[in-house]
Amino acid sequence: MNLTLVPAADVPVVPDFVSQIFSGTSGVVALIFYILLAVAWWKVFTKAGYPGILALIPIVNAIFLLRIAGMSGWWVLLYLVPIANVVLAIVVAVKVGARFGKGGVFSFFLLFVFSFIGYFILGFGDSRYRKA
Repeated sequence: MNLTLVPAADVPVVPDFVSQIFSGTSGVVALIFYILLAVAWWKVFTKAGYPGILALIPIVNAIFLLRIAGMSGWWVLLYLVPIANVVLAIVVAVKVGARFGKGGVFSFFLLFVFSFIGYFILGFGDSRYRKA
């Protein structure tokens, strides 16, 4: 019986597919988009009366974005369901846009499709948050 030990250097700490996804240009671009979206959300959260720092915490920002849309924070669990998460994201985008006085077309295209642009318009523009 031959028992050989595998050196620790041969065993990858991070699986190869994970390191390929988050390395190189794609990881940098994803980080830049997340930072831009967090800055835009910070301004939107402060306009809605919530602390802007909540935009930096990944799951908490989704909960408070739902609250800005006028929905319960428990709806965040629906983001875990595969097809329902896309439908929920569209509904939240339309409701957030309506709270800031924007129409459905603006909400769909600039808050759902190109969210980093739309939230900058909401946060740094002259639109006001209206509670229900």
